[in-house]
Amino acid sequence: MKRKWFGGALAFLALMAFPATVFADDGPTNVQLQAGLNTFFVFMAAMLVFFMQAGFALLEAGSVRMKNAGHIAGKTVLTLGISIIVFWAFGFGLGFGNGNSLFGTTGFFMTGDSMAKAFDALSASDVSLSVKFLFQLSFAAVSLAIACGGMAERAKLSVYIVFGALFMIVIYPVVAHWVWGGGWLGQLGMQDFAGSTVVHLTGATAALVITYMLKPRLGKYNKDGKPNSIPGHNQVLSVLGVFILWIGWFGFNPGSTLSAMMDGFFGYVALTTNIAVAAGAIAALLISWAVFGKADIPSMLNGVLAALVAITGSCAFVDAWAAVVIGAVAGIVTFFTAQWFERAGIDDPIYAFSVHGIAGIWGAISTGLFATPKLVETTGVGKPGLFYGGGLEQLGVQLLGVLGAFVFVFAISFIIIGLMKVTMGIRVSEEEEMLGLDISEHGTYGYPEQMKLIADAAAVKPSPELSAVKPAGAGEAFN
Repeated sequence: MKRKWFGGALAFLALMAFPATVFADDGPTNVQLQAGLNTFFVFMAAMLVFFMQAGFALLEAGSVRMKNAGHIAGKTVLTLGISIIVFWAFGFGLGFGNGNSLFGTTGFFMTGDSMAKAFDALSASDVSLSVKFLFQLSFAAVSLAIACGGMAERAKLSVYIVFGALFMIVIYPVVAHWVWGGGWLGQLGMQDFAGSTVVHLTGATAALVITYMLKPRLGKYNKDGKPNSIPGHNQVLSVLGVFILWIGWFGFNPGSTLSAMMDGFFGYVALTTNIAVAAGAIAALLISWAVFGKADIPSMLNGVLAALVAITGSCAFVDAWAAVVIGAVAGIVTFFTAQWFERAGIDDPIYAFSVHGIAGIWGAISTGLFATPKLVETTGVGKPGLFYGGGLEQLGVQLLGVLGAFVFVFAISFIIIGLMKVTMGIRVSEEEEMLGLDISEHGTYGYPEQMKLIADAAAVKPSPELSAVKPAGAGEAFN
């Protein structure tokens, strides 16, 4: 078995070493070989994007307090499961099925490649429909993970389930259809290569609504409205999570070429992505140093993510120098907007709207400025940007797309969360929030020994559930 896997890997690497001209012959064998290679390429990209869920779990767990870490990590698995089932049943058809300019009306309960005729918007690629579904599913799951970040440390577990299902039916697929599924923004030529608007702004706008309607965490603000710092319990976990997201983004952006051919165009997309991230990380760290007097690690991590978000929409349309500018601006702008939202009373523990929303808007606008004629011709989407002689037309389309997506997602999210707040409640009680969502929602802490030590040291009478937690003996793994 090991030899077969090793041989297959060598064969794949050998194929990747050949230029696209090897497949210039349109004979049946070469056509099938190219389709198989492209399908495998997109499948591996989808797996990288799926692995980003691990990055979100570590980033968010490290960014919250110890008493909520297990809950935050566990809900990532829950929301991924919801994404898979609901997107398979409804979301994929609504997003990419044949229909009108607003949503798809075919392709529900996807059964495989036999349903290809129901997805004309995806017919340009020779990748298997089943793998296209996996790839698009991985994007949708990321958008939901971003949206759920706004619930951290105070939302009921049931809210993730109900809102997650509705998000995957009436919110994300609609925006995806508008841009990628043959909808009205795609017809206008909106440039969003891998989802600055579709994935990130959509998820972040929902997170903004949720954060606002949940109200701040207990103790976040003083009576005079001044915010208190509530640091996460483990910066190392957050750093590791960001590294995983950085690597996973090579599935996000280069994978969106949907081809290992095109003279290796996916490699160029990887280049612009990587240098933009580096610029965002450095710029955010330097600006935090200048403002705080200390180099702030969480600000640097936000700079990494903001640059990734911004370059996601523009990575296939801009020159390398512009990618550096886009990443650096994203890192700096996100730093200041995160501070502004906090002072404005928006308690966003993972800065979802600053990192994914503001940076997503900037990423969409940037193509209207920096898109080059050559790369526009390569992708076949839209027109050159303002700085390359394209005038204001593409910039106008980008602004319209951002505004349309934001207003739609904000309105629908507000209605859904508002109805949920009235009917089922969306926030845990004060007592449950003080105990921590690990114990109140799941019956055990993610760090049981440490939490018991904290309770004992504070001379606080533990809850019955906490008293039942026994320290691990010698040689036992932590629960």
